[in-house]
Amino acid sequence: MNFSIQPTLENDIVSLVPLEKHDFEELFEVASDPKVWEQHPNKERYQREIFQNFFTGALESKGAFLIIDNETEEVLGSTRFYDFNEENKSILIGYTFYGTKSWGKNINASVKKLMLDYIFQFVDTVIFHVGKNNIRSLKAMTKLGAENVGEEEVAYFGEDSKTNVVFQIKKENWK
Repeated sequence: MNFSIQPTLENDIVSLVPLEKHDFEELFEVASDPKVWEQHPNKERYQREIFQNFFTGALESKGAFLIIDNETEEVLGSTRFYDFNEENKSILIGYTFYGTKSWGKNINASVKKLMLDYIFQFVDTVIFHVGKNNIRSLKAMTKLGAENVGEEEVAYFGEDSKTNVVFQIKKENWK
């Protein structure tokens, strides 16, 4: 199997398809709700200009996905693989967001399981950065079985650095 950080991944609930330039408007429609960002480190991403920077970073990462509901074919949000470290056999998953319609419906668990099942064929450790005050995402990491390994200042693409909680899951601990 060939390793790619941007394959098309699918299960019975969602499809993760490589993010492309023409996806901006459809994804911005989901991202333009201020509620989506109220716990994120950059609370202003609902604004077009700020989201454009986020989107540009997603495209440049070459590991970003559009998350699509398989039943309705609606765009639910976005996530990505990034910062693959061949030497340490590690990668990060993050920059994930969902529209409020997806909240509380196990979409995130389904997406993360799909991503982790795939990427653990190639790496030994997956790392996540979660905004220190993002209670929803901190809880999601715990539910996923990720281990809290501390805090770190993280500079997101084109943004000031913010304090993030660092989580990891080791291949041998993934169910």
